[in-house]
Amino acid sequence: MLGPIEIEVIRNALNAAAAEMDVTVWRTSRSTIVRELLDYSTAVFDAEGWNLAQSARIPGHLNSMSHALREILANFVPSGQWHEGDVVVTNDPYCGGQHLPDIIAYKPVFHEGRRIAFVGTLCHHIDVGGLAAGSYAAKATEIFQEGLRIPPLKILDRGIRNEGVWAMIRQNIRKPDLLLGDLSSQLASLDVGAAALLRLARRFGAEAMIEAGARILDMSEAGMRAAIARMPDGTYEFTDFLDDDGIDLGQPIRLHVAVTIQGDLASVDLSGCSPQVAGPTNATLASTNAAVMFALMCCADSSLHMSAGCYRPITVIAPEGLVVNARHPAPVAHRVAVTHRLLGTMNGALHQAVPELIPAAYYGNSYVTTFQTVAETREVLVEIEIGGSGAHPSKDGVNAYASGMHNNSNIPIEMIEAQLPLTILRYGLREGSGGEGKFRGGLGLAREWRIDSPRCFFTANMDRFDHAPYGLAGGGPAAVGKLVLRRDGVESPIPPKTDNLPLRKGDVVRLETSGGGGFGPAAERPTAAKAHDEEMRYL
Repeated sequence: MLGPIEIEVIRNALNAAAAEMDVTVWRTSRSTIVRELLDYSTAVFDAEGWNLAQSARIPGHLNSMSHALREILANFVPSGQWHEGDVVVTNDPYCGGQHLPDIIAYKPVFHEGRRIAFVGTLCHHIDVGGLAAGSYAAKATEIFQEGLRIPPLKILDRGIRNEGVWAMIRQNIRKPDLLLGDLSSQLASLDVGAAALLRLARRFGAEAMIEAGARILDMSEAGMRAAIARMPDGTYEFTDFLDDDGIDLGQPIRLHVAVTIQGDLASVDLSGCSPQVAGPTNATLASTNAAVMFALMCCADSSLHMSAGCYRPITVIAPEGLVVNARHPAPVAHRVAVTHRLLGTMNGALHQAVPELIPAAYYGNSYVTTFQTVAETREVLVEIEIGGSGAHPSKDGVNAYASGMHNNSNIPIEMIEAQLPLTILRYGLREGSGGEGKFRGGLGLAREWRIDSPRCFFTANMDRFDHAPYGLAGGGPAAVGKLVLRRDGVESPIPPKTDNLPLRKGDVVRLETSGGGGFGPAAERPTAAKAHDEEMRYL
């Protein structure tokens, strides 16, 4: 039996393996959405598919990758069909995934003839086909319109490439060299992770690796149970709304949570959420669980080891057919809007239990913009803009900060302008976009793209244009978003859910994102902070 020192050595080594995998993707990927925006994640799993360690990447990915692997093992590629050198991939939300741009890859790790672990990578790819470039169609009404669906299958079989699968992917996407380059980066990352685990296994043995995995899960469970037990018992409810689904315009989508804390257990009832909608603002259970788990883990008042053991004390009630547990073939491209807003709804409920830990609402939305220029060559740019974080009970929110379900960077302006016929005219903070309060919400962003190509098509899939990020404890809401087209000096609004809007040379698209909500009454804002606000406005 392993002692506590050996367990800590193995636990930290698994974390290091996930981090090595992370760096491998960053250094070898091809597209700007992976290499610069950093929209990817890496993780290590035990032999049964439970998450043991993860890199510091995207919460929405990391808390769903175990769900997908367990689904694959149960229903698509059974345990006995995995061999040394295999890699299984999928992007299908109805086979355990999230949305079609996210391709997940898993590799088993064997030592002394026994499977001791899996390693996994998930990348948001620049395009997987469908109605709109970037595969983020705002007007899709079924998943068949959203792009290429890859069921769980072996892209490598005992180390041999399945050339038919690679050819099928290449034939169905707009930027095949970028996608296949990023997919190769995922495979390289898996090899790095597998090699790190084998070094551990050679030192400790297969049986010790299995034991360590079980102990790590138990440790995470114990830490999560203790954190929940320190919250006051009770049921806490909150409601928020998404603007609409892009099809039934002006029809808000209700998200309602009822969080019940009882001893060291938590249950989250989502039965009060809206039914699934016609447009792509739906989420599958993998995405929904990720937001719920993340919200509760963030409420821990002491450090946790983030593994699937944290999920054990938490029960999620989400009947099939709701917007948070969509039924096939509902479109789900914009599932991230649901998870962002669900996290905010969870936070609104948990504020009633642990008010000292919960900030006001952050911008709560992925501002997804896609430009496809078609001249001598076809170029695709997918950008995901952010906004301001919510004010904390003890400090202002952070300006233009990737919050909540996000952990993205931005794509450097110079790189965009070097690769596409676009010019960034403005990129800066949006004055006055944070909610007022004793502590002010963080500011959102303003960004302008000028079209320098004779043919360009613009797609947007966004929210937070009607329902503002809320304030807490008397704090004010943040500003809502704004999207406009400036043509020949005249501005006109662009609907925030728009597919393939034709643009011409000289057009300018301007996006203004939401800030974060304020915390506490504005009348209590410190004098020094008010002076700083005025100085910022003057500058």
